[in-house]
Amino acid sequence: MQGQGEDRREGEARRTAALMGFIIILVLAIAGIVLVRELDKNGRLEDCLMAGRKNCAPIEAPLHPRL
Repeated sequence: MQGQGEDRREGEARRTAALMGFIIILVLAIAGIVLVRELDKNGRLEDCLMAGRKNCAPIEAPLHPRL
């Protein structure tokens, strides 16, 4: 009878470990995607500046309400 309880606990431990591994991989994948996007954006800005252009980074001005 004790063998079944130990098997169940072992199965739960394996599922927990697998779930934690999956979560870690998911977080690393999301961080990688964010990092690649940021590096691409900075690379495009540097390419624009190296080409001698002056309007590479648009400035967003806040909208003023009309009175």
